[in-house]
Amino acid sequence: MRDSDAISDPESESPLRERVETWLSREMPIIQMHGGTSAVREADPETGEVIIELGGGCKGCSVSDVTTGNIQAELLKWPEVDDVTVRVPDARESLGGPEQAESIMGVDRTEGGRGDWGSSNPGKDHL
Repeated sequence: MRDSDAISDPESESPLRERVETWLSREMPIIQMHGGTSAVREADPETGEVIIELGGGCKGCSVSDVTTGNIQAELLKWPEVDDVTVRVPDARESLGGPEQAESIMGVDRTEGGRGDWGSSNPGKDHL
């Protein structure tokens, strides 16, 4: 039996979550190579549900849909996996979406990003 067979073997002594994490790091190095991250949020052998979240460089990546499709296709070959969800957060979510008043750096995004004296005002005692 090859190492890769042991990863997808339901009789393996490792929990499903651990086997999925090992598979991701071994078979999908492109995620890390492009500055992305992956996290197994759910791996339930009872229901066969696996939920993976991609982040980092995957947010807003134009080929993240190809990566998610490849992950889903491969994991659905595992006998104990019935449903695979791969989430890739929208890049704008980390900024709070378009309704957020301030950017991550605290600069008011109103007035075309030039800022105003809203909550970003440092106060009269500021140098």
